[in-house]
Amino acid sequence: MTTLSQIAWDDTVLPFQLDRSDIRGRVARLDGVLENVLAQHNYPAVIETLVAEIALLTALIGQTVKLRWKLSLQVRGSGPIRILATDYYAPTEEGAPARIRGWASFDAETLDPNADPFSQIGDGYFAILIDQGQGTTPYQGITPLAGGSLSACAETYFAQSEQLPTRFSLAFGRSTLPGQSEAWRAGGVMLQHMPPASPLRADAGSSEASLLQAEDILDDDQQENWTRANVLLDTVEQLELIGPTVQPTDLLVRLFHEEAPRVFDAQTVKFGCTCSEDRVRQSLSIYSAREMRHMINDDGQVTADCQFCGAHYEMHPESLGFEATLNPDGTPKAAEEGESSDV
Repeated sequence: MTTLSQIAWDDTVLPFQLDRSDIRGRVARLDGVLENVLAQHNYPAVIETLVAEIALLTALIGQTVKLRWKLSLQVRGSGPIRILATDYYAPTEEGAPARIRGWASFDAETLDPNADPFSQIGDGYFAILIDQGQGTTPYQGITPLAGGSLSACAETYFAQSEQLPTRFSLAFGRSTLPGQSEAWRAGGVMLQHMPPASPLRADAGSSEASLLQAEDILDDDQQENWTRANVLLDTVEQLELIGPTVQPTDLLVRLFHEEAPRVFDAQTVKFGCTCSEDRVRQSLSIYSAREMRHMINDDGQVTADCQFCGAHYEMHPESLGFEATLNPDGTPKAAEEGESSDV
C-alpha cells in the first residue's frame, strides 16, 4: 500500500522513450539508497550535497549502459574536496536489484561549510569508468570540470566523449514528513538524444573552450526536437521529483504527453558494497613477509577500512602476503599441509 513516506517507485530507475522525438530517458528515485550511502559516513552538509548529486547521476547513467558488471563515476579536484567516487553494480540476475555505493575525500580544515560545494572541488576532472569484468578491457572517459555542477559535467562528458546530447534535472535534500524523522529524498530525470553515429570534431580537445554542445552534434530537425523536450523538462518542479506521492509515470505524462512517452521495465536499486576480508587478503597477496611487517599496528595486526561502507578488517600479518605461514583462521599452514600428506 502506498503511504506518504514511500511510493512504489522509491529506489527505482524507470527507463522511458519519447517516440516522437527520438529521445530516451530515465526517471530515478533514490531515497532509502541515498540514506544508506550517506549513513556510512559522518560527512558535513556540503559534502553530503555532492555525494547525493553524484549518487543520483550514477543511478541514471548506470541504468543507461548495458553493463555486465560495474560503472564508476569519479571526480578529482585540486580544492578542499579532493575525491568523489561512486560505483554502480549491474544486477547479477534477472529481477535482482542494482547496487550503488559512494564516498568522498576532503580536507576538513580548508573546507568552507558556507561556500558553494562545487566551487570547492577546484580544477580537476570528471570521469566515467566501465568495467565489464574479467577478460575485458576497462573503458575510461574523462572531461574537465566545467559548468558549475556535477550534472553539467556529466552533460559535457556525453556531448564530448559519446556525441550524445544529454540533460539532467535533479533534486535532492533532507526532508521531514509528519511523524517521521528527517531523511534524504532524491529524484531526477535524464534525457538523451540518440543521433546517428558521427565522428568527433577534428578540433575537439580536452580544454573547456573546445567542449562540444548539443548544437554541434544535431541537425536542424533534431535540434528542434531536443529544444522542445528541454523546454518541457524545464517546467518540472522539485516536489514532482522528490515528493512522496508523485509517481514517475504521472510525471512523464504531465511533462511529455505530446511526445508519446513509452516506459519500459523499472530497475530497483539498493545500497551495496562488495568489500570483504577475502578481497583485502587478495589485494595484499603481492607483498612479502618483510613488507607486511611495515603494515603492523600497535596491536600486532594489519588493518584495513573500506572507504565506501566503513567496514573494518583486522588480520594477522603472518596470514597475509605470498609468504604467509598461517591460514586466515590462524592455523599453521605447515600443519595443514602435513595432515594432508598423511592421508
